[in-house]
Amino acid sequence: MELKDRLSITKPKFDAHELKLLKQCLDSGWTTQGPMVKQFENLFAVRHHAEHAVAVSSCTAALHLAMLALGLGPGDEVIVPAFTWVTSANCAEYVGARAVFADVNPRTFNLDVEAMKRAITSKTRAVVVVHLFGLSAEMDPILDLARQHHLFVIEDAACAIGTTYREKPVGTLGHLGCFSFHPRKVITTGEGGLVTTRSEALASKVQYLKNHGATGLPEKFRSNPPPYAMAAFDLLGYNLRMSDIQAAVGVAQMAKLDDLLSERKLFALRYSQLLQRLEEIAVPFVPEHCGHTFQSYVIRILKGGMKKRNEIMEQLEAHKIQTRPGTHAVHRLGYYVDKYHYPPGQFPVAAASEDTTITLPLFPGMTEEEQDYVVLKLKQALR
Repeated sequence: MELKDRLSITKPKFDAHELKLLKQCLDSGWTTQGPMVKQFENLFAVRHHAEHAVAVSSCTAALHLAMLALGLGPGDEVIVPAFTWVTSANCAEYVGARAVFADVNPRTFNLDVEAMKRAITSKTRAVVVVHLFGLSAEMDPILDLARQHHLFVIEDAACAIGTTYREKPVGTLGHLGCFSFHPRKVITTGEGGLVTTRSEALASKVQYLKNHGATGLPEKFRSNPPPYAMAAFDLLGYNLRMSDIQAAVGVAQMAKLDDLLSERKLFALRYSQLLQRLEEIAVPFVPEHCGHTFQSYVIRILKGGMKKRNEIMEQLEAHKIQTRPGTHAVHRLGYYVDKYHYPPGQFPVAAASEDTTITLPLFPGMTEEEQDYVVLKLKQALR
């Protein structure tokens, strides 16, 4: 088999349902935050057993708003896994807090509890727990440790729509959960994000902050508002809203969610079966009580280090197979090196994870023939 077109790491799945709801939204004339946003929030909240869901412009916005809603700021420290997308750490820096890194578990790529424990100081006020690639982090020991030290827990569930931990949806286990609808995610709104929480007070704070700080009508107008009444602005807010156009796509995508998740899990299982006998790689490890929705299927190259990994990726690209490293070792990125002077080897598991991981193609509608082709070319590259 030879490919006509390049195999992407992933791609979204759209059909007539998205077009129908987009037309409905455009015909209504209400294209900013409105009824479609509310419907999308309600669908997401029900699916994830969340008491409150607030749609925003991106997961970066969700993380930023989570920090603000919790009152984090200068002088505070926030623990972040050293192997994650950069915004997991940037969100602490946005509010003047300090992102303090902790290394990850080499088998799951998620936050290592012992490393988290060592990172806690008298200034630590929160931890960002990332469910990387769609695999739930080990939440019980993390939550126990957070309670002992009175820490806020923010779940970065950007990759983990539909993921569970001990049968409970992630994003509702800590104080706030943050989700992404970027096109690489299981469902997409183009760009977009969402905050989940059990706390009405935190949900209201996020709602106010995302909408310029508008806190509703002034007290004098609430009982009998005149037509000229304008909102009160008691907070310094931002414009981090999701539009109804995006939400219309999101409503259609939610109807596909279970099918998309089932398809991803089947192809991930098939990858693992096809690759399990290769001594040169490690396939994704899934602890028994942790759900994995495989937003990304990430393998680790066990022999030859970064040089061998890069050679393999170059050979796959030559055969029209797109790949990429799993994600960043954030402490090695320029901003954090320049500001905090982290040496490259300080978090060795995170560094090795960046240098030796490969994300393989996994997308809606992928065929077994395409997957077999990826596996064949990977085996040839390993040889």
